[in-house]
Amino acid sequence: MRLFLEWYCERKILRKMIRLFLNNSKRKKGEESMKLHQWHDCDYRGNIVRVDYETTDSQGKPWPKYANVYVPFGYDPRKQYNILYLMHGGGGNPDAWLDASQIKNMLDLAFANKEADPFLVVFPTYYDLNPSEHRHEGVDASWEDAQVRFFQKEFEADLIPAIEEKFHTFAEGTDHEQLVRTRNHRAFGGFSMGGATTWYVFMNHLDIVATFLPLSGDCWAIEPKGGSNRASETAALLAKCAADQGFGKADFRLLIGTGRQDIAYENLVPQLEEMKKYPEIFAFSGDKDSGNVHFAVKEDAPHAYEQVYHHVYHYIKDIFR
Repeated sequence: MRLFLEWYCERKILRKMIRLFLNNSKRKKGEESMKLHQWHDCDYRGNIVRVDYETTDSQGKPWPKYANVYVPFGYDPRKQYNILYLMHGGGGNPDAWLDASQIKNMLDLAFANKEADPFLVVFPTYYDLNPSEHRHEGVDASWEDAQVRFFQKEFEADLIPAIEEKFHTFAEGTDHEQLVRTRNHRAFGGFSMGGATTWYVFMNHLDIVATFLPLSGDCWAIEPKGGSNRASETAALLAKCAADQGFGKADFRLLIGTGRQDIAYENLVPQLEEMKKYPEIFAFSGDKDSGNVHFAVKEDAPHAYEQVYHHVYHYIKDIFR
């Protein structure tokens, strides 16, 4: 029996080593190995709080919206908290991340195990109407892009005040000067079309946000799927947006991720390769202690919340440094 157990354990270790070797052999230069979340029950659970607010839709009419806010266990309104805004993908809503992934359990465990200081996470939506009310066949890329572009005004004018006046962040108010002063304590990320939203936030709100997590989504500023179709122009535009505002590689962080089998991989990678041509703006590094742009790929991962939330965990120590 003992010999059998020794043989069995040796086989398990060997299989693990082979799997690790194969995954490392797939990884390309500059890609980081992934730290993955494993579900465990947690006694120190945060709460999900719904925040209702009003904005203006693209027709100029008042439009009621809501966002879900993850409030960490032990939240103390006398303390100041960093805040991450995390956008859903196409067809989603403020519930999407929470319904389709284990992100809440990941946050609970990460904060309980002191892997990062607790922070607030906001799950908003960029839509100004229910996507089901937009009659179309298949994916209407131009309409999605227009929705994301219109959200850029709402982000600072309506969403941030609704959230940061309710919860105690580092901002002592929500006027523009306060948001600029506290940009290092504010991050924005998103999955798929939320990743495209993140690139737009980078272009439009770099003065009030310092860390960005575009996950499985390229930049659509030139055109839909511009990260692959017009990669060179897209990278040049992103570099120009940062430079024109006086920002360089020391002023922000891009924490990028996707899956090897993700449909977004082929759209995102050409854009990143072109961005490397602007090292004064985008300093790529596989070492999180250097550079300001990091790229992690989850092996064998398709385009799904249940896969991409691992990237938030992978970067959780790095979002607010």
